[in-house]
Amino acid sequence: QVQLVESGGGLVQPGGSLRLSCTASRSDSSILAMGWYRQAPGTQRELVADLTSGGNTKYGDFVAGRFTISKDHASARGYLQMNSLKPEDTAVYYCNAHVLVPGKGVFDSWGQGTQVTVSS
Repeated sequence: QVQLVESGGGLVQPGGSLRLSCTASRSDSSILAMGWYRQAPGTQRELVADLTSGGNTKYGDFVAGRFTISKDHASARGYLQMNSLKPEDTAVYYCNAHVLVPGKGVFDSWGQGTQVTVSS
């Protein structure tokens, strides 16, 4: 398995920006994709952005061009740049990795989450 640690959350005013970071315990070909999900109180966890090892990206519809996912392969660190933040972006943001375990399949690893609060 891969351990993931997020950082970069906090309080920001509407219209502001934050950059979340996710550090993986290793970076190798077993990590098929890394991404970000979020969960607000009383709601289901939803996809924010996903980046495959091949460079393909997927974003939640609500992102609408405001967020950018990226990864530094050398440092095993992923990032989520969030601009034009809205109060409805307030949630706990989780880093996710799809990890291939030879002979067993693909499993999800999750970070502990980082709180993002958008409020004036």
